[in-house]
Amino acid sequence: MKLGRLYLVATPRAGQPQGEFLARVEAALDGGVDTLQLRCKDWEATPYIALGERVAALARARGVPFFINDRVDVAAACGADGVHLGQGDLPPAWARRLVPGLPLGLSTHAPAQAHAALTEAPAYIAAGPVHATPTKPGRAPAGLAYVRAVAALNPPLPWYAIGGIDASTIHEVLAAGATRVAVVRAVLDAPDPAQAASDLLGTLRGVPA
Repeated sequence: MKLGRLYLVATPRAGQPQGEFLARVEAALDGGVDTLQLRCKDWEATPYIALGERVAALARARGVPFFINDRVDVAAACGADGVHLGQGDLPPAWARRLVPGLPLGLSTHAPAQAHAALTEAPAYIAAGPVHATPTKPGRAPAGLAYVRAVAALNPPLPWYAIGGIDASTIHEVLAAGATRVAVVRAVLDAPDPAQAASDLLGTLRGVPA
């Protein structure tokens, strides 16, 4: 599984028609999103799996790695390539007991967490939030200093800066040492998700991976 540089965390808005959500995800993929996650916090398993199967099909058709947020059972049921776990989610060792060999992505918010995550042999780690973001209400931003700290670790695996990153902030994140970013609203809420993804990927390609 080859992880890309522009990671979309696709999060349906409350009350958003599923068809509209899927169309925006598909446009983002066509614009250049090359790693994808479906994040449906507090959803019951059945609708989460049903939507996961549809998003998985979009990703699979384009050869894009697809992760499910938090739910190992949903990831296994909908055929995802892996699961993304936050600091308060199922511990990595437990996730691997449930689905041996399942690739894991791990969220980190501080240097000690990054060090600990790297000992778990994840597929990747996420570092943030760089800026305050409504997708993580109440969480203080880790800031660009944390991006620099993770870059200084020189992790032997892919890592993504995440949190409030868009066309206006991506350059400072790359200057801090990131070469991959994860986004939510910058693409999904853009008037043209395909163009937004293409523009961000173009900026990323200006920096060696």
